[in-house]
Amino acid sequence: MADEVLRVVLIGGTSNTGKSTVARLVAERLGFECRSTDALARHPGRPWPVPGWEVPPHVAEHYRTLSVDELIASVLGHYARLRPRIEELVTRRVAEGGGPGLVLEGSALWPAAVAGLVGPDTAALWLTADEAVIRERIRRDGRYAEATGDGRYLMDAFLARSVRYQELMAAELDRLGLVGLDAGDGRSARELADAVLAVAAERRPVTGAG
Repeated sequence: MADEVLRVVLIGGTSNTGKSTVARLVAERLGFECRSTDALARHPGRPWPVPGWEVPPHVAEHYRTLSVDELIASVLGHYARLRPRIEELVTRRVAEGGGPGLVLEGSALWPAAVAGLVGPDTAALWLTADEAVIRERIRRDGRYAEATGDGRYLMDAFLARSVRYQELMAAELDRLGLVGLDAGDGRSARELADAVLAVAAERRPVTGAG
């Protein structure tokens, strides 16, 4: 792969498409640093408990009281506020020239917001998955079968937001001529990383932005 000028790989997509795992593998293969947009600023994330962590009341309230459209408006507003920080991070890494490149992953990589960053030194693609795949992953991670009625409601609200986000994202990818990669077709994480690297090698130009 002719990657001598490649400095940044952006991996976007809705929740539970495997962005973090694939990004780590891609960064390992390229010798790049791996970062997540979640580390730049937090927004109400997954509303189910994990060992050692309980869902904060404000997060539960967020998913319990907002409609899908309101959830989408909230998260897209958050991503819009992150846009200058993402642009600064990417442009700085490109300008540095030397040192390791960067793999940046996260749902905050909204297509229209980062399309202008794509070029000879920066590749971008977005992971997608069928609704059934996303549902299965969310319910598995959240232990849906063991959850309370309220816990299931919160997971279902998160799922609805994730699916709607992907629908809007897919429309933007089509409009801009950007690359979507099916991450729910049974390929392993390593196979997906290979596919990401193939896309990065092409560094397909953006056909339109705005």
